[in-house]
Amino acid sequence: MEWYLKVLRNYVNFSGRARRTEYWMYVLFSFMASVLLAIADAMLGAGRLLSMLYSLAVLLPSLAVVVRRLHDTGRSGWWYFIILIPIVGAIVLLVFLLLDSEPGMNRYGPNPKGE
Repeated sequence: MEWYLKVLRNYVNFSGRARRTEYWMYVLFSFMASVLLAIADAMLGAGRLLSMLYSLAVLLPSLAVVVRRLHDTGRSGWWYFIILIPIVGAIVLLVFLLLDSEPGMNRYGPNPKGE
């Protein structure tokens, strides 16, 4: 939960680096929240209102953590737009997000692992 809240607190911070743990724990908690809100939508008969509001609320934090994660691997945040290439783009972005941190300092800042 600490990682999820850390991302939400840095919701407009597109600079710096985010380690794998920070990114994937955010993804996990965000996915769990989405599932719970989808269930609540179904039980309340609200259509997808709660899910849509949640998606809108976490849009900027989600983009920011992806950009910081790409920075951690030594890539520009503009690489995010590779996802616009059908199928291949999503696979390439996933690989980038799964890669380990670039050791030491890079042009985006010090390694968040403390190496």
